[in-house]
Amino acid sequence: MTHWQPSATVETLEIRAKLLANIRQFFAERKVLEVETPQLAQHSVTDPHLASFRTEYVGPGHAQGLSLYLQTSPEFSMKRLLCAGSGCIYQICKAYRNEESGRYHNPEFSMLEWYRVGFDHQQLMQEVADLLQVILHCKLPTYLSYQQTFIQYLGIDPLSCSLDELKDVASQQGFRDIAQQENNPDTLLQLLFSHCIEPQIGQEVPIFVFDFPATQAALARISPSDCRVAERFEVYFKGIELANGFHELADADEQQRRFQQDNQRRQQMGLPVITPDNYLLEALRSGLPDCAGVALGIDRLVMLASSNNNISNVQAFTIHSA
Repeated sequence: MTHWQPSATVETLEIRAKLLANIRQFFAERKVLEVETPQLAQHSVTDPHLASFRTEYVGPGHAQGLSLYLQTSPEFSMKRLLCAGSGCIYQICKAYRNEESGRYHNPEFSMLEWYRVGFDHQQLMQEVADLLQVILHCKLPTYLSYQQTFIQYLGIDPLSCSLDELKDVASQQGFRDIAQQENNPDTLLQLLFSHCIEPQIGQEVPIFVFDFPATQAALARISPSDCRVAERFEVYFKGIELANGFHELADADEQQRRFQQDNQRRQQMGLPVITPDNYLLEALRSGLPDCAGVALGIDRLVMLASSNNNISNVQAFTIHSA
């Protein structure tokens, strides 16, 4: 029986260790402070597409139990540090997402997240490109707006098309059953993007897709020059989504409104309502400096650096062997 053996080879773990050292050197040279924040917190994300792990703390002051969540990312805590005057910061940590397992997913994974005060999303895209060249020794990336990707690969404008037009395109692409039942344009857009566009982009060099629809803003600002889009980007390379970045939303009232919209959507989907993180909202009201932030999957980066095609090959142990 060899079930106790690690899923990654020692050689791959050595590549991983060197990659982490190079990331830390990259940020040290730029005087970006490394921080640590809790992996257990009293609040979780309201995003209906993310499922958190929940546990109970029983101890002094909480004899009846206090619900805690394993964090899907360190974002909320890091923004509180930014509001407290930390300046530019980064973190390499574990993150946890329930219901996710597969070639690119393990419920427990490693994340690099960083925030640059004074940057917008365009400047942060350049720094992400710099990091990828240092770590992967890849060529310079290409850039396409979200709108351009749909026009180029599907012949449809995602910012102006009707729901019926989206349904027609989805049906033509082999998703007729879903298209007939789905009335949320963003669900259809995400379906088309992930299944029809992602496999075709960033194969030879990394590609940055930017200016996502405002309805997919997540925690990004809406563009002041085009209210139809958010100042958000994603990075893809060789079929792998590597990173998701924002020119960060600083308006506490708008953030609270988005939390409420998320919970309305959760109710519609039959999911439990999540209490919004009031610590984050209070921090935003005290003032978040103008900044941009990005989350990058460490395991996926190691997959590319070591020429592995499954996340299980770059983690010492996965959920199935831990």
